[in-house]
Amino acid sequence: MSMPSGTELLLIFGIVILLFGAKKIPDLAKGIGQGIRNFKKEMKDEEPAAPTASAPEAPKQVDATTTTSVEAPKDQTKQA
Repeated sequence: MSMPSGTELLLIFGIVILLFGAKKIPDLAKGIGQGIRNFKKEMKDEEPAAPTASAPEAPKQVDATTTTSVEAPKDQTKQA
């Protein structure tokens, strides 16, 4: 599939002007630009940190002496 030619681009642009109006197009372009900028900013913030040279932490052990039990409410214990 090839890129649209010059006349096809003019036709598409004319249809967009008819649909949205000449006053709305700058607002739409501004919104698209802000969306792209925000997306790039968030992707940059989400990059994983560089691996550190320190050794990984050992897993924490769970103390088996402190356990809790959860009891079901009395009205739901024997429903069969």
